[in-house]
Amino acid sequence: MNVFGDLGTVGLATALTALLIFGIPGGGKLKPLGWWSTLFFAMLAASAYKAAGGIFSVVPDLAASVISFTNGFVKGLTLPGLALSLAIFILFKKLTTKQLAIVALLFFYVASSAGGSWSYVAQAIENARAGMQ
Repeated sequence: MNVFGDLGTVGLATALTALLIFGIPGGGKLKPLGWWSTLFFAMLAASAYKAAGGIFSVVPDLAASVISFTNGFVKGLTLPGLALSLAIFILFKKLTTKQLAIVALLFFYVASSAGGSWSYVAQAIENARAGMQ
């Protein structure tokens, strides 16, 4: 049984974008998204953006620009090094949930491309996303 019918990758990316935009400030019947739920949904959205392409490729393109810009200053910086640095930033810097959503989108794109354990998480989210179609 599929609750959402033929949601598709673009539909999932759109729904997660709406959740992040409207769920972070809250104000409706439901409470605003918390820190951990914002992190989770931003990671799921990053996976959906990567798969959806089209207008949603803005986020992966922005991440690629940040990576190349950073490599201009720090020669030899690898994706795993950048992913670990972003993870440390997320965990130790006091961020609002809006800031967290933006940094988490960038982080997950970098981390899923870096290989290692994060690529397994990215693959699991991708498999879950594919199962929702």
